[in-house]
Amino acid sequence: MDFETLKAFLDEKVEEFYRPEFIETDPIQVPHRFSKKEDIEIAGFLAATIAWGNRASIIKNALYLMQLLDDDPHSFVLHASPAELKRLKKFVHRTFNGDDCVYFIQSLRNIYTSHYGLQKVFEDGFSNGETAWAALAHFHGLFFELPGERTQKHVSNVRKGASAKRLNMYLRWMVREDKAKVDFALWKGIPASALMLPLDVHTGNVGRKLGLLQRKSSDWKAVEEITANLRRFDPQDPIKYDFALFGLGVFEKF
Repeated sequence: MDFETLKAFLDEKVEEFYRPEFIETDPIQVPHRFSKKEDIEIAGFLAATIAWGNRASIIKNALYLMQLLDDDPHSFVLHASPAELKRLKKFVHRTFNGDDCVYFIQSLRNIYTSHYGLQKVFEDGFSNGETAWAALAHFHGLFFELPGERTQKHVSNVRKGASAKRLNMYLRWMVREDKAKVDFALWKGIPASALMLPLDVHTGNVGRKLGLLQRKSSDWKAVEEITANLRRFDPQDPIKYDFALFGLGVFEKF
């Protein structure tokens, strides 16, 4: 397809898939259960962290995790007693186990008590280099201020070239704003124009079929390549096309 034809095709697919009904089928439904900013941030981060594998299983386990946090994630992060943390030991999602879960809550407590919260950490990182890469690199460093070598595999490290699919998806949730109100637009210190595509097997395969991605490896360089091509279609909001590429791959088996 030529540029104009491909843009029109993708714009049409954005309109088709980017609707409030999308929430019902996606892990983003988990933070949508909350209204307090910090609850949305924390619930979103935890749901995004376990967003790999079967979608129904992801949503089921993320909702169960919210129950373990008393459906009050910010308060739980700040105030959970050792006994309350211990009950998280029974949580499992694929290779993310109870020990990882406890570490995440303790690290989030450190972020909210020592670094003024998730928004401040990501936005401070962004200000270091005016890129999503800088935001993600800064966040990774602070998240692992506490000892936790085992758990490091559950948070992508862009310094090592990781595509950081789940973290980029989380940033999309927190930053983007438009009429469908799927994403939250909570964080104003990172512009939507700087977001990077949450590259997974679906968006990668569709992107390659459409000529938006030549790189075979799904790493950070691939994220940069496909996002640069999406910026040609909409420099201010390139990641709206995540819905088109993902929908084409998951719902239409493109």
